[in-house]
Amino acid sequence: MKGIHKLRRKEIFWGYFFTLPAILGLLIWTIGPMLASLYFSFTDYRVIGDIHWIGFENYIEIFKNDLNFKKSLFVTFYFAIGSTVFTLAAALLVAILMNMNVKGQSFFRTMYYLPVIVPAVASNILWLWLFNPDFGLLNSLLDFFSLPKLMWIYDESTVIPSLILLSIWSCGGTALIFLAGLQDVPKQLLEAVEIDGGNWWHKFRFVTVPSISPVIFFNLVMGLIGAFQAFTQAYVMTEGGPNNSTLFYVFLIYREAFQKNNMGYASALSWILFIIILIFTLFIFKSSKSWVHYGGGK
Repeated sequence: MKGIHKLRRKEIFWGYFFTLPAILGLLIWTIGPMLASLYFSFTDYRVIGDIHWIGFENYIEIFKNDLNFKKSLFVTFYFAIGSTVFTLAAALLVAILMNMNVKGQSFFRTMYYLPVIVPAVASNILWLWLFNPDFGLLNSLLDFFSLPKLMWIYDESTVIPSLILLSIWSCGGTALIFLAGLQDVPKQLLEAVEIDGGNWWHKFRFVTVPSISPVIFFNLVMGLIGAFQAFTQAYVMTEGGPNNSTLFYVFLIYREAFQKNNMGYASALSWILFIIILIFTLFIFKSSKSWVHYGGGK
């Protein structure tokens, strides 16, 4: 027995030893900065100068007087919900197409995934050219079909839909996860629906969707969290304009922290965003009991 306990202690020691870099990384680069930002959110920290404890003044200022906070919340919610819904739908459609047994399947899968590996800044600059109202490709296509041209990201009414279109373009990563789920759909169930006289819609509605519901759940959570943290589009393409119509929440945090050096205020904004994302995530987890189905039961 002593030999067994000694062996187990040795295994535990080496287990912790090899996971130590990951544990230290989590503590130093994630939990540590989070705790520091929580403390700074109750101070007037401005990088230069002394730090003074001011309690909840930053939070009171945010909710009571900051009009940009309210505007950024609306803009971020609008983009996050629209981007998540349309990207999930587009990714599922792309995954279904990639799952078809056609000639050149590998080529098409590669082409669909290519936008994912393009650096975010490079893709944003590319779409700046596409969205150009004077010589952009999108307006050239509209003109070719005798349709009225749009201002795209240069107009308040069309800027968020334009950025949602951009997010759909890079749905290849989500589509790849959907593809893995589609390939795991039980073929015998699809055949059973066919034998009973069902069509493609019955197979999709009653077999495919329930079978990939855990994948939908995962993509929904990750997509929503990512959309709430949208930043690059506003930073590279619009600078929060026109008229703050793309003042995404993370861009507001960036502006307060690195343009105004108001780190304490930015930390308070960050924790509000953390709580908002947490609430949405918990709601999705709570609701998943009624629509996510696992093959092995509970």
